[in-house]
Amino acid sequence: MTTSPKEILRVEDLTVEFPTEDGVVHAVRGVSYALHEREVLGIVGESGSGKSVSSLAVMGLLPRGARVHGKILYRGDDVLKLPTRRRRALRGGKIAMIFQDPMTALNPVHTIGDQLAEAVLAHGLIPRKQALARAKEMLDLVGIPQAEQRLRSYPHEFSGGMRQRAMIAMAVINNPDVIIADEPTTALDVTVQAQILEKLLEVKDAVNAAIVLITHDLGVVAGIAHRVLVMYAGKPVEIGDTDSVFYRPRMPYTAGLLGSMPSLETSGGRLRPIGGAPPSLINLPPGCPFSPRCPLADATCTAEEPALGEAGEGGHLAACHHWRAVAEAPDPTALFHIESEAVS
Repeated sequence: MTTSPKEILRVEDLTVEFPTEDGVVHAVRGVSYALHEREVLGIVGESGSGKSVSSLAVMGLLPRGARVHGKILYRGDDVLKLPTRRRRALRGGKIAMIFQDPMTALNPVHTIGDQLAEAVLAHGLIPRKQALARAKEMLDLVGIPQAEQRLRSYPHEFSGGMRQRAMIAMAVINNPDVIIADEPTTALDVTVQAQILEKLLEVKDAVNAAIVLITHDLGVVAGIAHRVLVMYAGKPVEIGDTDSVFYRPRMPYTAGLLGSMPSLETSGGRLRPIGGAPPSLINLPPGCPFSPRCPLADATCTAEEPALGEAGEGGHLAACHHWRAVAEAPDPTALFHIESEAVS
């Protein structure tokens, strides 16, 4: 008899706002998801869609001026209501983060070994020698050769891929339950990118953790995520298991992202980009935020913002008035015509 994986993290109706001189930036608007043991959840969307801000809210790393509402439940406890000391114990201990740019995340004047050991010492009263031994063990785990010698290296002495591996080692050094990976393969070539993603999965299994993988590249989540959450203008617009979202999208924005992604089918042909740009999060348009860029938009779309609701079997959710039209299209990516197709 197999038991279903336990729920580790649940985010309910999370909103994040930043007051500015020009108005309130509605960075995150009602994000909800659940994460279970050993699961990989991919959060995708264009820059400015609220992916990183929602995860920084989970980590408690937003600036003081940010207004955060909703619930962030770690094993049933609301993180937003915990005392500061307990939140600090969770951050880096039970919930860890791999930041987007390892060169700026790592301290250039401290050795890799010192920084890894510091992550251990911040969460436990153990001898420094033992913390350094743990650091060496983690460098071995992420595949860095001559780990003992590399402990004495500085970040600038590592290549981009090795720095990212060091960041993964730092994130998992305390055996966390949740790893939030924010664009972990940005600025890496495709070969190193594949190595980093493979190593991330190996490390996940080694420490028995779940992963929230944040990226703008659907290709990154295709092979490793169990479920995908698509965000646009600070709000989830589609959620489902990976195969369902990739092969049976219900939201035109998701179809547009898929059409703008290179694949073997488009080899030698032109991609179908999504025209226009994401809206201002200070002055959101009425109705659906995607309507100015959507080929299916009509008067209903510009008048009323669709709620996230059932759009198929297996818990597939979408926020679109016309999700059935997208579902019935033989090739949803063809909704976004390129100029040469329009002329012909």
